[in-house]
Amino acid sequence: MASGFDLFVVFAEMRTGSNLLEDYLNQITGITCHGEAFNPNFIGYPNRDDILGITQRQREDNPDRLLRAIRSQTDGLDGFRYFHDHDPRVLAPILSDPRCAKIILTRNPLDSYISLKIARATDQWKLTNVKNRKEAQAHFDLHEFERHLGKTQSFQLEIMRALQVTGQSAFYIGYDDLHDTEILSGLARWLGADADPDGFQANLKPQNPQPLSDKVANFGQMDAALRTLDRFDLTRTPNFEPRRGPVVPSYVACSRYPLLYLPIRSGPEDKIKTWMSTLDGEGSDLLGDFNQKSLRGWLQENPGHQRFTVLRHPLARAHSTFCDKILNTGRGSYAKIRQQLIRFHGLDLPDDPNDPAYDTRAHKTAFAGFLTFLRSNLNGQTSIRVDAHWASQVACLQGMSEFCLPDFVLRESELPTALPQMANRFGAPALPAPHDESDPNADRLAQIHDRHLDKLCRDAYPRDYMMFGFSDYDPAV
Repeated sequence: MASGFDLFVVFAEMRTGSNLLEDYLNQITGITCHGEAFNPNFIGYPNRDDILGITQRQREDNPDRLLRAIRSQTDGLDGFRYFHDHDPRVLAPILSDPRCAKIILTRNPLDSYISLKIARATDQWKLTNVKNRKEAQAHFDLHEFERHLGKTQSFQLEIMRALQVTGQSAFYIGYDDLHDTEILSGLARWLGADADPDGFQANLKPQNPQPLSDKVANFGQMDAALRTLDRFDLTRTPNFEPRRGPVVPSYVACSRYPLLYLPIRSGPEDKIKTWMSTLDGEGSDLLGDFNQKSLRGWLQENPGHQRFTVLRHPLARAHSTFCDKILNTGRGSYAKIRQQLIRFHGLDLPDDPNDPAYDTRAHKTAFAGFLTFLRSNLNGQTSIRVDAHWASQVACLQGMSEFCLPDFVLRESELPTALPQMANRFGAPALPAPHDESDPNADRLAQIHDRHLDKLCRDAYPRDYMMFGFSDYDPAV
């Protein structure tokens, strides 16, 4: 066989027709499918002891051993079926291997869900003789179906992304295609084999060929419930913001207590670090300048450690960024971006931020222009980078998750009580309260705040408002 493949995998789920597809594959000369080779509950098929001499115990100890055995067959092309809950240790190796042919079998998720419910009720998973068919009706449960749908879609998206990243293609086949012998012979050719369309014989029979209305006991309730599903994801908030990685060098830890702070830029960083220094006591310096290796060491050396981050209201955070990085012209400001905002985004900014001519009205107008820019920037519509100081806090948390997630996600307004409570968990002799000063730009924001700025900020940070439940900005909080 000259297919360019060493093995194949059928990505499928329960009740998608994978048994029938395997039956067809095994009818192709030179093609052998070994069932659910990496099912945690059995090897290949129920009551099977081994595959190619590899026992289930040996597979559990080293799944790569079975993968090598399937790959090394020289008298044809061997493969197996893989579902989302099969041994996860083999998923990355087969996805990244261009010499592993990927066959992706799909079915309407509602049909597969109802079929699964009936199979569980009858305990009949295959049918070769219609006389032995068992009958039952499924009871539709919306929340159960949503979980079924979520798992199915998540697995398919994981496969799709892996193929895109590695530049591979797959052979997609639908449940309804399993009775199209021309498509089946096309699959055979794709695998490097020859198959006569007339040579395929269906040994398995459809178990529940009747319409859904006959298979579902509460069909009327199902019909009404499915109307509430957003099939086209109309309520989804579009996200074009680039992914962020963990900014480990910015993390800081107490030297005397196993407490790690994961800052989100333009938040109350100085306030938190001052509090942590006070918690440590005089003569102690905070630990910082971590890389991933040194931070792993700190985590291992500090069992019982706790990690936290702090959210700031999106409007207050955007205003802090604007004042510190854009309006300011001193050290730490973004001079080049400032000039781009003036030239190409219409911001009217003074050469000197202390210029008396730059009054409250001018500040409000300029900040409104910055919020408008943020919306375009976070949607990938500008040439300016998405900086960490104004990236969405959702994206910042997602970036943290690539290394470690915080145990606590605090809100800035909670700090006066949350931080002493956190210190108390470690039995700190003194429970310092954070300094009253938090956002040095808060008074200035209070002077210009109105509903128009709230709307501009919501437009710029819809995911932060939705995911964290922020309401409109309240200067009194």
